[in-house]
This record gives sequence, C-alpha cells and structure tokens, in this order.
Amino acid sequence: MTAVEVVNLVIGLLAVLIAILMFWSLPVPGFSSSDHTSLPFLSIIIPARNESSRIAPLLQSLQEQKFQSFEVLVVDDNSSDNTAAVAKAYGTKVIQNKTNDLESGAGKSLACWYGAKYAKGKWLLFLDADTYFTNADSMKHLLLYYQQKGAKGIVSLQPFHTVHRLYENFSAIFNIIVVVGMNIFTFWRYRFKTAGSFGPCILCNRDDYFLSGGHKKIQGAIMDDLALGQAFLDKNLPVYCLGGKGVISFRMYPEGLKSLIEGWCKSFAVGSKSTNPVVMLMTIIWISGSFIITGALFSSITALNPAAIIFSAILYILYTFQTAWFARRCGDFKWFIFPFHPVLFLFFTGIFLYSLFRVNILHSVKWKDRKINV
Repeated sequence: MTAVEVVNLVIGLLAVLIAILMFWSLPVPGFSSSDHTSLPFLSIIIPARNESSRIAPLLQSLQEQKFQSFEVLVVDDNSSDNTAAVAKAYGTKVIQNKTNDLESGAGKSLACWYGAKYAKGKWLLFLDADTYFTNADSMKHLLLYYQQKGAKGIVSLQPFHTVHRLYENFSAIFNIIVVVGMNIFTFWRYRFKTAGSFGPCILCNRDDYFLSGGHKKIQGAIMDDLALGQAFLDKNLPVYCLGGKGVISFRMYPEGLKSLIEGWCKSFAVGSKSTNPVVMLMTIIWISGSFIITGALFSSITALNPAAIIFSAILYILYTFQTAWFARRCGDFKWFIFPFHPVLFLFFTGIFLYSLFRVNILHSVKWKDRKINV
C-alpha cells in the first residue's frame, strides 16, 4: 500500500474509535414500579399550528395513560386548518394564541407561554403535537423519574423517531447529531455543559418555569429548546436530557422531502453554535471519516491493490454497522440504508451548508409558511 492509502486507512480507523467516545450512550428514564398516587396535578401544554393530521395520536395516547391526574391545553397557534376541532373532539381545552408577531418565529414560544399562564398544574409538560406516548405507563415513568431527580429544573426527552416512508431515512444522521450536539452523551458525560434541552418533550415544575422566565424570555430564539434549557441553567436549575425510546415517539416531516429539508435547515446552523468545540471536532472527524473511507475503497479497487481493498472494505463495513448502531438508538431507521452511509452523510452536509447560508447570509429561514428572521 502507498503512504497515502495507509494514512487514509489510519484516519478512517481513528474516526471509528473517536465516534464511540462521541456517542457513548443514550440513557432513557428508568422504568419504575412505584405508585403514582403521590404525583401532583399535571398540566400538559401542546402548541399546535396546522397539526390536524398529526395531533390525534398524541391525544389518543394521553387518554390511554394509567396516570390521569392532568389537564390538556392545546394552544392553537394561528392554524388555518381544523386543528382546534380535532383537539376539541378529544375533550381537550383549546386556547387561541392570538399574537400578531407572525414573522418573528416566536409563535411556538408564545403559544407555550400562553398555555403555561392558563395552566393549573404544579408540574408543566410541554409536548410537540407530533409526539405520542408509546404505552400506557410511559407518562408515569417520566413523571416518577422527574420526582426521583427532586422535581427541580427540566427533564427533557428526545422522542424515538418512527420511519414510515423511504425518504424519512434521510433524517438518520440529523437525529444522531441532534443527540450528540447536546454535549452530554459522550464518554465524559456531564463533564461538558449541556447545550440546553430537547424541545419536543419538556417537563418542569411551575415555580422553576416562571423563575427562569419561561418561553416568554426566549421568544425570539429560533432554537427555543436550547434557549429554554439555558434559561434554566442561568438560574442554577438542573437540566436532564435523555432518549425517549420506549417512552415517547414521533414521526418527523411526513409531508414530504421538502418539509424535511426545511425543518432541518431551520435548526442546524443555529443549533451547532451551542455544541462544545471538542464534541464538534469529534463530529467533524466522524463525518469526514465516511468520505475518506469511501474514497480509499474506490481508490484501492481502481488500483487493484488486494491489501488496500481488504482493509478499506473492513473499515467501510465497520462504518456501516456503527452508523446503524448510532441511528437505531434514535429511531427505527431501516437497516438496508446504512451500506449507503456516504449518501446519508453527503445529504446531511449539503443541508448543513444550506442552513449556514440561510442563517448567515439571508438571515432568515422558512417553516410552516412563516418566514423566521434570524
């Protein structure tokens, strides 16, 4: 093998090893057999904008929970569909978010804030409309976990991503990076400060929420989840982030590939600024490793170098299984896509660069028919 081939293979192997340290684990709330009768009354706040086709599974799953000491507040965020009618059909209270500030990107944050002001519960659970609890004990386990943590600060879960159509598998790398970018799932755990909280499922107590300023304080933030977590940290309140597998799930961007691109473009360039530089460097090495190994494999095949072919093929297969291992911690992505991991990484890189362009050059992103100024 040539010196260049050896260097590429060594870099590829290091990338595989560094990635293990980068994404060491993704814990989930422990499954407790404790009785839930000691849990306080809960307010569930669901901001919803044009979610009529997605909100029903969540509302159905709430009705199926064994723990039922809660109220559900759906905050209709200027929907143009029948979101409110669907919510009312499940017996939930619907509040209209009547803000006129539609261009600022503050819709969701203000919807959450309105919901919190109307809430009667001692604890507040903010859920995205496209989430749903996976079994009848899910909410109980989440609430008991929060209680075990002293019922202080935030517990947030990243829902387990369910995949129904082929194009949805393009979200695999994004899901991994979202989790890794929180800084606390590396080998070193909480030695790095958390980037904030996961947005789709946030549990906190009422007093801490209003002490932190809540969503009102961070209403101008594009990444409201990261900003809210930081608001709690600024008040020395703890923020716990976990995976949602077995507890809560969601399906992202079922409308099509365009929606998927817009959704990831909206968040990634801004969110990356909260990632620890060490974690960012490991992430870049891992992404680059896929391209380097792929290039080494094609080069060795072209040169008909048996030793290089064997070693580069082994590394390519290792990357395939490692990427699948990481992704399937986050969602039920299909196994057959991972031998094509360079395509997944290339798609991620393209969207990330497009996001940088929208955020830093155009200073705006688009989401749900709203132009959001950055």
